[in-house]
Amino acid sequence: MQNILFKISAILGIFSLSFAKPATAQADKNQLLTADSLFQNQHYLEALPIYEQILDQQQLYSPQMLLKMAYIEEGLQDYTSAMYYLHLFYTKEPSRSVLRKMEELAQAHRLQGYEYNDLQFFKTQLSKHYMRILELMLLTAVVTATVMFFSWRKGHAFSKTFKVGFLLYLFFILYYINYLDLGSAGIIRRSNVAIMSAPSAGGTWLATASEGHKVPIRGEEDIWYEIRWKGNKAYIRKSNVLELP
Repeated sequence: MQNILFKISAILGIFSLSFAKPATAQADKNQLLTADSLFQNQHYLEALPIYEQILDQQQLYSPQMLLKMAYIEEGLQDYTSAMYYLHLFYTKEPSRSVLRKMEELAQAHRLQGYEYNDLQFFKTQLSKHYMRILELMLLTAVVTATVMFFSWRKGHAFSKTFKVGFLLYLFFILYYINYLDLGSAGIIRRSNVAIMSAPSAGGTWLATASEGHKVPIRGEEDIWYEIRWKGNKAYIRKSNVLELP
């Protein structure tokens, strides 16, 4: 119950923050303009740290900035970071062209986990609009409950079908908040990473993975992530994985 209240409070907080402008917005914009100017003049190594600072501090930035960061990292042959920034862009601006770019990059460097289908594209769209959909469902529930209350006060009787339908709608909202799983994934960030059969150094060694591979995350236990590796359950240390949002 506390989890539900926390999430609803977060939604209300988003409503209030949507009307507020950060005091540092102008400074953030100036930083972004400086970095963009450096990028335009092909001073990539100077632009990248500024982009990283903007992103790390969650300041004002554009999706195009993420593409520029991916371009720079690809040129530096840091494919883990390049894939990470492409993924961040994709979560903000889902497009099949970005999917194709990630697939091409993965095929060129023999990276696993970047095969996409229509279901994954749908999940990304749903993830992007998750909060908006939830806000709309909650608003609909509140309005419906309010109308029902005043109609009931006036002596209106609701059919059993309507009441059952509304109750199922409320249960669906609870499911949407607490149990809807859109999947989680991460990118292996180091070379020669051990993939284990159990969340322990004493587990059976299954494989050695190189950086850049994308793995689905199914759970976590202490310092380990439970992942799927070549269709089987496996474990990897959290420090070796860059978790995707």
